[in-house]
Amino acid sequence: MVSRRRERLERGIKVRTDDVYALCSTKEMLYLVAPRLIPILVLLLLPLILPTYWQKVVIFTGVFALLSISWDFLYSFTGLVSLGQALFFGVGAYLAGSLNHYFDISPGLTIPISTIAGATLCTLFLLPALRLRGIYFAMITLVLPLIFLRIIEATAILGGTDGLTALAPLPGIWIELYLILGIMLVALFALRRLVNSDFGLVLRGIHDNDQAVKGAGINIYWYKAQALFIAALLGSFAGAYLTHVYMFVGLSAFALDFTVVPIAATVVGGMGTLGGSVLGAFILVPLSEVLRAFGPLRIVFYALLIVVFIILKPEGLFNYLQRKYREFERWVEV
Repeated sequence: MVSRRRERLERGIKVRTDDVYALCSTKEMLYLVAPRLIPILVLLLLPLILPTYWQKVVIFTGVFALLSISWDFLYSFTGLVSLGQALFFGVGAYLAGSLNHYFDISPGLTIPISTIAGATLCTLFLLPALRLRGIYFAMITLVLPLIFLRIIEATAILGGTDGLTALAPLPGIWIELYLILGIMLVALFALRRLVNSDFGLVLRGIHDNDQAVKGAGINIYWYKAQALFIAALLGSFAGAYLTHVYMFVGLSAFALDFTVVPIAATVVGGMGTLGGSVLGAFILVPLSEVLRAFGPLRIVFYALLIVVFIILKPEGLFNYLQRKYREFERWVEV
């Protein structure tokens, strides 16, 4: 009896387009451009045909996609396990709400100010914890948003349990939609370029063996602080943006959902890819809305689907699709 095994090979066009010969033909250009261009076009054109309710879902999905990119970047390229995406989101949200509520500053200024100021504050809060690794750093990032939540609740500052209401909205639904989608795409492609630069090479080294990088005379804490600032930048923007979409900010800005869902989206999409974080968010968040009709059972079905995703495709959907696009399989005799 002849035994066979499955062999996996890279496609010839993939090998050719890895070099400068990518410009040889239209076919090879399309091979490179199509996986990037088609999802972008679908993403930008889809809101035009969706009803208002699902347009709001797209906005919410974009927010979680930004938080997922933030988490994936921080963990996959520096090794920092963050459970503090809710911290980034909440600080950005409360800064934007406070600037608008108390100083009557327009959203055109509150969002960029809160993004930069929020990222700076979050970096300063976590700066002493950068010497910690693994579960110790994760616990600090988990506790901080809970501390801020209880302070606001106990002291009744910043609106207390009622929050800050009647905040200025963004000009319209189309500005809301394409602002979050545009920032999400810019962040995705900018970070993908960044992680392939010399800066990204150092971050990868810190993730793999931080002591070896430290022994080479590189200040790993400075690089970690920069990576933390970039991750917080995305989270703070998401919080400031959603504050003006809902025209409200309250204790829910520090909700654990803003930490758990980005992690789940990254695991489902594929860690270390950044694009997988976006893919995971655009699967899980709309799926959650579809399952809303099941009432309390929604969480059960949602959790089971996530478990199925992880068991069947532990590498993540993005890695699986990328591999299928770049490689083919065949059976050969052993």
